[in-house]
Amino acid sequence: MAEVVATSAGVYEDVGMIPAALLPSLGLAASAALLCWALSLVFREYSWVDRLWSIVPPLYVGSFALAAAGGDPRLNLMTALTGLWGVRLTLNYARKGGYAPGGEDYRWQILRARMHPWQWQLFNAGFIAGYQHLLLWLIALPAWTVYQHPTPMGGGDVGLAALFLVLLGGEFVADQQQWDFHQAKRQRAARGEREPRGFLDTGLWAYSRHPNFFCEQGQWWLIYGFAVTASGTLVHPTLVGPVLLTLLFHGSADFTESLTAAKYPAYADYQRRVSRMIPGWPRA
Repeated sequence: MAEVVATSAGVYEDVGMIPAALLPSLGLAASAALLCWALSLVFREYSWVDRLWSIVPPLYVGSFALAAAGGDPRLNLMTALTGLWGVRLTLNYARKGGYAPGGEDYRWQILRARMHPWQWQLFNAGFIAGYQHLLLWLIALPAWTVYQHPTPMGGGDVGLAALFLVLLGGEFVADQQQWDFHQAKRQRAARGEREPRGFLDTGLWAYSRHPNFFCEQGQWWLIYGFAVTASGTLVHPTLVGPVLLTLLFHGSADFTESLTAAKYPAYADYQRRVSRMIPGWPRA
């Protein structure tokens, strides 16, 4: 017999082997992937997933709070935290022109130039639209583990929420420092002045070459932490989400750093002195 789960939004019913509570988020993820792939074919622009990156994960987390009819305080807290994450990241992406026509990530253009057209389209369908939307769904799945373990909140949850807000603030500071640096860099270029460095190595960037990446990954590891506090068990299948996110960020950092090092010879010294992700005291 199919299990039926009543929610404030309606009734979910199991479909085959897919649990009812997974259906809203899974359906949205599949629809978003198909939409981004179709838009990329129509407009020949490939940053559609980037434009949804900060929007869909909070919706996925919120779908589990709805499945619990809003009666699970831990899921409500996770929805609020990921919502704050999404608002901050969306505003930062918008001010950089990501939602404007032609706001494609420059790295996609470089990769596209290195591939045959058929290779690029396979990469577009398989990785950009397919895998990345799967990943955005997976990082929200610790909320499903929480949904399956409706236990009372405790001090561990308060600690996780506090650390999440600290990392959220750290990412805000790192992105603001980067924004200010590039604004000043454009102003110097407009005045015809010589660029002294070319890349940011002060503020939080003096202690990590990617402090924004560090904070971003940390927030989703903390979201997984709520699955641990809810269940009392350290390892769950939903651990795959933050693990794959970490691997993606390291791959992205590899590619970005290779481009920066080729453009600015002094970047090699910065790489030698400053930690890659985890903030640390710079080496002499």
